[in-house]
Amino acid sequence: MDEILFAEYAKAAAFIGAAITMGFGSLGPALGQGIIAMKACENIGKYPESSGNIRTTMMIAMAIVESSAIYCLIISLALLYLGYRIG
Repeated sequence: MDEILFAEYAKAAAFIGAAITMGFGSLGPALGQGIIAMKACENIGKYPESSGNIRTTMMIAMAIVESSAIYCLIISLALLYLGYRIG
């Protein structure tokens, strides 16, 4: 009986952990991408002749920031897989 109860608690912890990981893990990259885009738009407005370089740098920075959200997604998927495998 205790083993079944432990399995249910472990499943719940895995699912809640996945939700928290995606919630907090996507908050930082979203704010970071917003700030990057804001600064890029400001600089394109100030220096329109170098908009190609600014846009390229912005895209590279967006990809770097997005990688942390992808890591959180991988961790969440691993937790969901573990939650479904328990019990």
